[in-house]
Amino acid sequence: MLSHHAAAPEKKPVSRNGKHLTIALAGNANVGKSVIFNQLTGSHQTIGNWPGKTVESAKGFLDFEGYNITIVDLPGIYSLSTFSIEEIVTRDFIAREKPDVIINVIGAPVLERNLFFTLQLMEMDMPMVVCLNQIDLAESKGIKIDAAGLENRLGIPVVPTVASRGQGIRELVARAIETAKSPENTIATRPVAGEVIKDRPVPEAGRRGRHGRRRRHRRGARFRGGIDTGLTALAGLIDSENLDLDYPSHWVALKLLEGDATITDLVRAKSEKVIAASEVLARQTEEVYKQPRFAAVASERYALANEIAGDVQIQAVSKPTFVERLERLTTQRVFGYVTSVIVIAGLLLWTFTVGNALSTLLSDALSFFQPVDPQISGSFWSILWNGIFGGFVAGVTLVLPFVIPFYLLLAIMEDSGILTRVAFMLDSAMHQMGLHGKAIIPLILGFGCSVPAIAATRIMGTRRERLLASFAVTFAPCTARTIVVLGLVAVYVNIWWALALYVIDLIVMFIAVKVAVKVIPGDTPGLIMEMHSFKLPSLSVVLKQTWARTRSLIFLVFPLYMIGSAAVQTLYVYGILQPVSDFISPLTVSWLGLPGIAGILLIFGFVRKEMILLTMTVLFGANLAAVLTPVQLIVLALVGMLYIPCLSTVGILVKEFGWKSALAISAANLATAILIGGIAAKILPYIV
Repeated sequence: MLSHHAAAPEKKPVSRNGKHLTIALAGNANVGKSVIFNQLTGSHQTIGNWPGKTVESAKGFLDFEGYNITIVDLPGIYSLSTFSIEEIVTRDFIAREKPDVIINVIGAPVLERNLFFTLQLMEMDMPMVVCLNQIDLAESKGIKIDAAGLENRLGIPVVPTVASRGQGIRELVARAIETAKSPENTIATRPVAGEVIKDRPVPEAGRRGRHGRRRRHRRGARFRGGIDTGLTALAGLIDSENLDLDYPSHWVALKLLEGDATITDLVRAKSEKVIAASEVLARQTEEVYKQPRFAAVASERYALANEIAGDVQIQAVSKPTFVERLERLTTQRVFGYVTSVIVIAGLLLWTFTVGNALSTLLSDALSFFQPVDPQISGSFWSILWNGIFGGFVAGVTLVLPFVIPFYLLLAIMEDSGILTRVAFMLDSAMHQMGLHGKAIIPLILGFGCSVPAIAATRIMGTRRERLLASFAVTFAPCTARTIVVLGLVAVYVNIWWALALYVIDLIVMFIAVKVAVKVIPGDTPGLIMEMHSFKLPSLSVVLKQTWARTRSLIFLVFPLYMIGSAAVQTLYVYGILQPVSDFISPLTVSWLGLPGIAGILLIFGFVRKEMILLTMTVLFGANLAAVLTPVQLIVLALVGMLYIPCLSTVGILVKEFGWKSALAISAANLATAILIGGIAAKILPYIV
């Protein structure tokens, strides 16, 4: 029987019969790994055509024919180097946690490219099963793959699947269990160019395996010019030196040959003798191959992947279909840029139109909620009603109506393959700011809410890229900022000044990020990503994505909304806000030209940006134009857009980067808002 249940990542199922296994899912990005994870565990993971979707390993549990199985979904990567967070997570998990078996998910339509990573996994000397996924897509492109032939060439089980339909999933689990439990007295030698693999006994000279029994090390590629012999000798030296490493000795030898910095530093701390021997082998490799050592290793892997793919697959020649021609058009310089702009504009138009309608409906439905006066109702009811319940109502009426339609259309764009092309086309625009092309994904999310947008920066390769992208997101006009701009400027001044504030915000974002790029040292790498075929989005996948993101927002943001709102209400009720407002009045009144109450408004706005508008409505009534001039309305909206992020955004910044980085970003936002707001206050009286 196959049954699944989701559980907290830190928990481990208790096996009643001692039959517990850990299976790791590993593979390139966008090969259906997360779909298989969902099929096995029932967990609603985010699934989409983004590169590197799962940055942190996800975990779920499966009961299968008496086995309690932990399934770990590792990040989608293309190599086992340490150039990205995803690669580090995967390599460390395999080496240190030592799963009972690895299911290597590969995409059948791009077999050769995926085999490059398969060979690297095989070099780690772990029990493996290959999941040949997306065979339906391969067949639709005229590609036929001999799964049995591929299994023979690799020497490990290969199971064809169509994960989106659940086809082959039971057999995949069964073969994985069989591989994990198989006796280790025989083992398939690793493939080398021109060989067909057959099982044979393990020689006694082989090294000890992960369960203490003798195993013969395995590898994916063979080298010429005596390099193979040198690798074997280097692995033997590593064994004799007793370095006590988490990794197989032959894999360590291969990484030393590649010049892997992490492994080199690890070995150097234990044995200079091994390092010296590896340098000799590296020089020999470069002399034989006439290219850098890492390139020599990669070239042999690619050569073997090419040979195996050529032996086991046949591709029919056919004319490009309409969809294929459309895919090419959307990546051309002119048509691609136009399409990307239309897609983003359509996303925002849809969000604002549908969100405004939903917000009106929900506001009418919850019209019974009215803030209470603490002097009449008492301090306790003011804190409870205005703070806690008021925060909940504001979230329901002002946040969810905009976020849900935004996430719904975004999920459709992801699953159809549109969003990948938008990210690719806008890569050059991102580089003008100094950001990686992937940053367009969090920035688009930032138009909905900054919290999930900052969480989405995990798709970035390095901490520097994530930090810069998060800094840019804090300037993105989220739905809360949009509410403030529309409520203050579009209603009481005119729509053109509201649009002008959006333009100013984007210009400020561009300049601020350019400055941050100069302050934070490092280079911005180019964008390499797979361009997946267009397809009709799956209704179940779209709904799961939308609900997963909305649920995450509710659980993370709503508690912060209510706690923060209650805290500010407490300060307000006990008269603590007024001294703070008086303290900052030189900035709010003298520099920004705002009324004295502006200090309190901005403090409330720290909890939720839209509380600037809500508080003004409560204090002054519906006609704000009677108490603020057009210039003051514009300046207040501008400062509200740019100044310190809201409480929930600061919370996610602390979670992702720590207090220092969160405070630095907040201080930069605040300084920018004060500077730009003050300049606007001096210039606008001559324009408005």
